[in-house]
Amino acid sequence: MRQLLNVDQALKLFFELEENAEPDSELESDECDDEVDDPLFFLEEKQGRRDTPTRSRSPLPQAAEPHLSSEPWKSEGDADITPGCSRFQPLRTPGVQIETFSPKAQKIFSYCFLLLTHAICANTNKNLGKKYKWTDVETEHLYQFFGLLIYMSLVSLPSLRDYWRQNHILSVPLPSKVMTRDRFRSIFWNIYLSDPEEDLKNDAKKGTPGHDKLFRIRPLSDETLSACQAYYHPRRESSVDERMVATKAKTGMTQYMKDKPTKWGMKMFILAESRSGYTISFTIYTGKNQTASEHELAYDVVMNLIQPSCLGTGYHVYMDNFYTNPRLFLDLTSMRFGACGTYRENRKGCPKDRANALNRKCPRGSVRWIREGPLVFVKWMDTREVSVCSTIHPAFSGETVKRKVKDKDGHWATREIPCPTPIMAYNKNMGGVDLSDQLIQYYSTHRKTACWYRTMLLHFLDIATTNAFIMHREMCSAKQVQPMAQKDFMVELVCQLCGMDKTGKATKGRLKCKCCLQENNRTSDTPWKCQACGVPPGLVVDRNCFLEWHK
Repeated sequence: MRQLLNVDQALKLFFELEENAEPDSELESDECDDEVDDPLFFLEEKQGRRDTPTRSRSPLPQAAEPHLSSEPWKSEGDADITPGCSRFQPLRTPGVQIETFSPKAQKIFSYCFLLLTHAICANTNKNLGKKYKWTDVETEHLYQFFGLLIYMSLVSLPSLRDYWRQNHILSVPLPSKVMTRDRFRSIFWNIYLSDPEEDLKNDAKKGTPGHDKLFRIRPLSDETLSACQAYYHPRRESSVDERMVATKAKTGMTQYMKDKPTKWGMKMFILAESRSGYTISFTIYTGKNQTASEHELAYDVVMNLIQPSCLGTGYHVYMDNFYTNPRLFLDLTSMRFGACGTYRENRKGCPKDRANALNRKCPRGSVRWIREGPLVFVKWMDTREVSVCSTIHPAFSGETVKRKVKDKDGHWATREIPCPTPIMAYNKNMGGVDLSDQLIQYYSTHRKTACWYRTMLLHFLDIATTNAFIMHREMCSAKQVQPMAQKDFMVELVCQLCGMDKTGKATKGRLKCKCCLQENNRTSDTPWKCQACGVPPGLVVDRNCFLEWHK
């Protein structure tokens, strides 16, 4: 058994190694190098207890409490070390995972769909409490239903019945060509995501630990989460934040957040890629747990979203002050993840009551910092005091930002003021979830409904279509092709799902690719048909059967 370093020994060795480092060593560089491993590598190597570099780490509870000294705050004039960053080792090449697209997944990807359509059809047909005249729904009907929902996000009308009005100023032609109004309403009212028989068994367990509050959406949420992680692998920077899905349904899980634009709804915790806004992972908050957790909620949320078995190691995670905790950051470091986020001074382990602290009289651009091993706590005076903690960056590397400052004569002038490195990185990379929310809200299928699981179904549809659009942009960027705008992408998606062309004329349903059938003896659906020869060839990003057939 390895003997873990205690906190005092670890910090002493950490600072001793930094003081004795060569000036041209990798630790003195301004940015993290992919070849530099985490700080625990150097500590263990000096002790002669270093294992293989690729071995996975588990959190170290004995070393998860920061060492708090009475050291005063340092300023921007004091030099800080660049922390050793974990080597970025993703399990797959970041980007769209085209090699995972099997013939079955080709269909899922061509329709930009990540949902359990067959299971939804079976469970909906088994639903006992049906409203309206009912005819069993099939996969084709469900595709058309989802296509109309996306169409309604593109063409907004005051009420649902307006989409089927005839000879009226609000008349639109497409919905009545796809299905009748009553058929659409019957599917919307009766759609069911879980097995009704198993749902009754779960309801009988209410009030016990075995009851699953999310059972009605569990199959769909699990499948959507798996698809989000299967078809795309994120780059190094990601962010964690919460999202509200608007609903006032009385579920026992509905939350009220007064500071959010959507104040009532289902709260979700989202992990999104900072650069593109791609939704990597999510969890749904079900309320306070009956069983006490060893850690607080924010700690458990981040640890559930960050899965080294799916992502790899070396990722940088950005978060706001709800999540930032010194113990969480140290545990992430032991798992070879970097972390950066704003923090609350009353959190356990954060420095306070130190000499040379910031105050209101400090000029704009003043910097104070304290390093506690791999943790650096930084304070910066902008229009107000900003506090950030990081295990990735040095405290200050000479960066500046432009601010308008009033001079002694009362005139405003633009000046360059110092800005700490962690704050620069935080402002650049924290907006991943906000970008995802923005893309979703442009063309959201959300509709007011009293049934919470229908609300969540519509939100999962938004996640699927938005992630598909991001994948489309990524693949076009890799091939140096101009991508479609989001509106054009959604229009194309509606055409494929509803079996219509852009003029509103019905196509002959889902055609079978003749090239795949003859050459590979497999069946692949395609919405395309050659106008010259009348043959339906497949045409997707990584399979150009149109070209192969006409050779």
